[in-house]
Amino acid sequence: MRDRDVRDVVVRDLQAAHLHDPTTRIVQEMGIWSGTVRIDVATINGELSGFELKSDRDTLERLPTQAKYYGLVFDRLTLVCGSKHIEKAKKIVPKWWGIISARENNGQIILENLQEPELNKEIDPFLVAQLLWKEEAIAVLDRYNLAKGFRSKAARVIHQRMAHELPLETLTFEVRAALKSRDGWLGQPIGYQRNVPIQ
Repeated sequence: MRDRDVRDVVVRDLQAAHLHDPTTRIVQEMGIWSGTVRIDVATINGELSGFELKSDRDTLERLPTQAKYYGLVFDRLTLVCGSKHIEKAKKIVPKWWGIISARENNGQIILENLQEPELNKEIDPFLVAQLLWKEEAIAVLDRYNLAKGFRSKAARVIHQRMAHELPLETLTFEVRAALKSRDGWLGQPIGYQRNVPIQ
C-alpha cells in the first residue's frame, strides 16, 4: 500500500462528499507556517480541515511535530493511517483528531472511519493570518479600515495586525474566503479549485 494509493482514495472520497458544494476547495500539500510545513490534503469551506496520511510504509516519527503545528491552524484534523500504525498513532495525536484506518484488500484501499474529528479550540490567530499572501492580507485589512500605514510593512507585521485587530471568527472567515478564491495557487488557476494538486 503506497502513499499515493491512499491519497488518491482520500481525495476521491472528499470530491464525492463535496460534489454538490461549489464553495469547497480541496488542496493537496497545503503549506502552513509560511510553507515550512505541509499537510497532505485540506478542505476549505465553512471550516479549514486537514488530513494527514500515513501509509503502512511510513513511519510515525514526524507525527508528534506535525500534530503540534497543524493543531494551531486547522479547525478539524483527521489522521488517515495504515492499519498497522493505528494503536500507536492514537497515543500520539490529540483526542479531538479524527482517525481513519486504511488497509488494502484485493488490490483496493479500504477506508474505515474510527473516530470523527472534533472542533479544535487551540487555534493561533497569527498562524492563521500567515496563510495569506501579503496582498491578500492587505485587502482584508482594507475592508476593515485597518490598512493605513501598513501597506509597505513586512508581511509578518501585516499578519500580526490582522491577528490582533480582527476577532477570531472574522479572521478565520476572511482567510478561508481568500484561500477559496486564490488564483494561481500551486500553479493552478481558480477553475481547478475542486482539487488543487501537488505542484
